[in-house]
Amino acid sequence: MSQPAWLEKLFTAIDAKDAAAFADFLTEDAVFRFGNGTPARGRDEVREAVARFFAGVKSLKHSVHESWTVSDAVVMHGEVTYTRHDGSRLSVPFANVFKLDGTRVREYLVFADVSQLWS
Repeated sequence: MSQPAWLEKLFTAIDAKDAAAFADFLTEDAVFRFGNGTPARGRDEVREAVARFFAGVKSLKHSVHESWTVSDAVVMHGEVTYTRHDGSRLSVPFANVFKLDGTRVREYLVFADVSQLWS
């Protein structure tokens, strides 16, 4: 299946650790939840939460393997590789669910086990 055109641009912003560009893909009232963490609510709070996460890693690189668009949602899975500040790496599978309002994400759900990232 083909991916929405904006999806590659979104992951380019994420992999560049550009929290402001990431937030531009969100609605003003967006909700962002990473795993079982506390959801961030509102574009500004999400941008700040994502910026803190980005600061915790040296770099990250996503590879989206497949995505599916159904009415007002996009579901995808792939692999993300994190490079820690000490240069070591961790690769894990991920799945994301985006609930959309037009072409902006109003609910961004991340499912990935990053428990080993800081261990």
